[in-house]
Amino acid sequence: MSYTAPIKDMLFDIKHLANIDQVAQLPGFEDAGFDTAQAVLEECARFNEGVVAPLNVDGDKNPSSWKDGHVTTTPGFKDAYRQFSEGGWQGLQHPSDFGGQGLPKTVGGPCVEILNSANLSFALCPLLTDGAIEALLTAGSDELKAQYLEKLISGEWSGTMNLTEPQAGSDLAAVRSKADPQPDGSYKISGTKIFITYGEHDMSANIVHLVLARVAGAPEGVKGISLFVVPKFLPKEDGTPGERNDVHCVSIEHKLGIKASPTAVLQYGDHGGAVGYLVGEENRGLEYMFIMMNAARYAVGVQGIAVAERAYQKAAAFSRERVQSRPVDGSLPKAGPIIHHPDVRRMLMTMRAYTEACRAMAITAAAAYDAAHAHPDAEARQQNQAFYEFLVPLVKGYSTEMSLEVTSLGVQVHGGMGFIEETGAAQYYRDAKILTIYEGTTAIQANDLVGRKTARDGGQTAKAIATQIEKTEAELAQRGSEAAKAVHKRLQAAREAFLDVVDFVAGNTKASPNAVFAGSVPYLMLAGNLVAGWQMARALLVAEDELKAGTDADFMKAKITTARFYADHILTKAPGLRDSIVDGAESVTGLALEAF
Repeated sequence: MSYTAPIKDMLFDIKHLANIDQVAQLPGFEDAGFDTAQAVLEECARFNEGVVAPLNVDGDKNPSSWKDGHVTTTPGFKDAYRQFSEGGWQGLQHPSDFGGQGLPKTVGGPCVEILNSANLSFALCPLLTDGAIEALLTAGSDELKAQYLEKLISGEWSGTMNLTEPQAGSDLAAVRSKADPQPDGSYKISGTKIFITYGEHDMSANIVHLVLARVAGAPEGVKGISLFVVPKFLPKEDGTPGERNDVHCVSIEHKLGIKASPTAVLQYGDHGGAVGYLVGEENRGLEYMFIMMNAARYAVGVQGIAVAERAYQKAAAFSRERVQSRPVDGSLPKAGPIIHHPDVRRMLMTMRAYTEACRAMAITAAAAYDAAHAHPDAEARQQNQAFYEFLVPLVKGYSTEMSLEVTSLGVQVHGGMGFIEETGAAQYYRDAKILTIYEGTTAIQANDLVGRKTARDGGQTAKAIATQIEKTEAELAQRGSEAAKAVHKRLQAAREAFLDVVDFVAGNTKASPNAVFAGSVPYLMLAGNLVAGWQMARALLVAEDELKAGTDADFMKAKITTARFYADHILTKAPGLRDSIVDGAESVTGLALEAF
C-alpha cells in the first residue's frame, strides 16, 4: 500500500494550534508563514511518497549488510539519499549562515514526520545528522563549525552520536573510551562504541562521529566526560575527505526491526588512535551531548507518530477491502467489509485519535521551541523554553508508547493476515518497538519528567500548564454542543488527576523516592495523555467554529468526532493512572527480591 502524507491534518495543527502566523512574526522567520508551510509540506510529501516510501518494504526484506568493515545499504537507499541531500531537506531547519534554509521547527517537525512515515530506517540517518549539527552549533569552535557544518547541513556528510559502550548502556558514568591530548591540540581516541546508528554506510562521502570519551586525569563519573568530533576521513585542506581515520566498523547488529538502518559496533584506536577534536571544553561532554539527545528525543517522538500514521493508513485501507461476516445490525444482506463491524471501528478510531493527538502535541511543542529561541522578549523565551522542555519527555515517551499500541492494533485489524509478513502490517509493529528504547527508554524519559521537570521546581511548570488547560475547559463549557460538553467533562477530570500526581511527586521525591519513581512511567503516560487530549480539545473548538463558517465540512466533522473519541476512550484513563501512582507504590516494591 502506498503512503499519503496527512498534509491537511498537519496544516490544521500548524495554522490553528501552533499559530504559524505568530511564529512568522519572530525575527528570522518572517518568510515562514502559512503559505510557505503549505508549499514546503506539499513538496516534502511529493518527494517522500515518490522516492523514499517505495523503498520501505525492500529495506525490511533486504537490509544493510556488512563485509570486511564496509556497510552496503539497501539497494536504492544511496540514490534516494543523494536526492534527499540535493533537495536541501537536511538543512531545512538549520541556519542559512551555513547553507541551511532556516525554517522554524513548526514547519520542519511535520516534514520529519513525513520522512519517517515514508521510511523509518532511511530517516534515521538524517535524524542523527540533525543532532550532530545542533551540538556543533551550540558548543563547537569557529574552526569546527567552518570545517563541518556546511557539509553536514548540505547532507554531503552525515553525523552520528557515540554514547553507548558494551559495559555502559544508559549509565554514561561508566564510559571508558579514552582521549589522549596531542601536541597539535588534537586528541587520540580509543575504545569501543556499540549501537551506533548509521555508524558506517555508503550513502554520504564522510561520517562525522560525535564521541564521548575521558581525558586522562578527568574526574570520575559523568563530570569527567568530554565530547569529540572524530571524522571517518580526516578532511584535507580543501575540505574534501582525505586519509582514513582509525575508526572502523567491526560488525552490525541483526535487529527485530528498522533492519535497513545499520546499527554499528565501532572500534576506535586499534592502530594508534583515532584523531579527534574537542567540542567546547573538557569534562563538559555530557552537557553538550544532551543538546544532541534532546533534539533526537523530540525527533524519535515524531517517529512514533510517523509509524502510527503509516499503520493507521494501512489498517483503514485493509478494513475497506476485507470482506468477512455480516454486520451485527443487519445493515447489509450478506458479508461485507470489516469496517462495518463496531470493534473494527473502535480500533481504527483508537489508532486515528492517538496519532492525531500526538501530532498536535508535537507541533505545538515545536512552536514553543521556535519562540524559545527567537522571541525578542526574554521572559517569553523563558516561558516557552520551560513549556518545550516539559513536553520533550511527553513527545518522546508518550508518542512512542502510543505507537506500539497503534501498530499492534494495525496487526489486529488485519487479523491472521496481519501476522503474515507479506501483508506488511507486522513491519510497523517491529519497527516501532525500538522507539521506546533508544535515545533514552520510556523510564529514562519518566525519570527526567519527575526529577528535572517536576520535583526541581516544585511542580510550578506543570501547574502553569494545568492553568492553560483550565482556560480551554472554560471555553468548552461555553459551547452548547454535546461533543464540547463531553470533552470538557473528561478534560477536567484528567487535569484534576494530573494535579494530584504533581503534588504527590513534588511532595515526596526527596522523602520517598522509591514511591515516586515506582509511578514515574504512569505519570509520564498521564501527562502525555492530558497534554495530547488538551490539543484535541483545542482542535475541537477550532473545528466547530470552522464548521459554522462552512469551511471543509467533512474534515471538521471528522476532527470533532475524533476529539470526542479521544476524550471518551483515552482521556478517561487518567484518573485510574492517578490512583495507581498515588496509592500503588507499595505493591510495586513490596515483593521480596528473591521471590522474582
